[in-house]
Amino acid sequence: MAVKGFVHHVSLAVVPPLYIGLSRMLFATCREQHQGIEHYHSLLASGKPFIACFWHYSILYAIKMIEGRDWVAMVSASDDAEYLSRTLTMLGHHTVRGSRNRGGLVALKEMLAVIKRQGRRAAIVGDGSQGPPLVLQPGVILMASKAGVPILPFAWGVDRFWTFRSWDRTVLPKPFARVAMCFDEPVTVPPAMTGQEIEHWRQEVEGRMLTLYTRAWRSFGRKGHMEIEQENS
Repeated sequence: MAVKGFVHHVSLAVVPPLYIGLSRMLFATCREQHQGIEHYHSLLASGKPFIACFWHYSILYAIKMIEGRDWVAMVSASDDAEYLSRTLTMLGHHTVRGSRNRGGLVALKEMLAVIKRQGRRAAIVGDGSQGPPLVLQPGVILMASKAGVPILPFAWGVDRFWTFRSWDRTVLPKPFARVAMCFDEPVTVPPAMTGQEIEHWRQEVEGRMLTLYTRAWRSFGRKGHMEIEQENS
């Protein structure tokens, strides 16, 4: 047990900086094409906080988008997610730990406080840390409503990539891949809503994100990342 704990401790110290270095080299070879990126640039130029919302499968390349800027990100409370948390911290971001079944409410309150008091932009995976994949969780809507900030939906697709054997089939672009990044107009939700209204806005934002997802992957003649997974196996 002591040996296992030591190995885990060393792994946590080595893997995040190693991943940062290797991913920077890998992503530098990728060629990006953008649709709607002016919405992202406009929000950045405003200097005001907002929530960037994307699907969990896309998290590895999405980190590239927020590098070099001051963000807060919600990361799962699971042990495996400690690698992601440390990676984001090394990149200068603030992380809040929590998931649906482990400290989710406390994490939501902490993240709201960071957004409102520190004015940080937030990065959130729309389908959460447990899925189901490509299904928007209502927490994103609640956070935007209580913080009074807009949601920026975005998705990306890629022509060549690897997938991990995770619940969401996390995607990692291959060297020299082409990446299509699609952004929608910011969505502003009401400050106070009934349960029915929350569901309405959840479906609205989910629909936009699915449209972006389809558009990004169709750039390469694909329906989505699950389709090509069978070809890569």
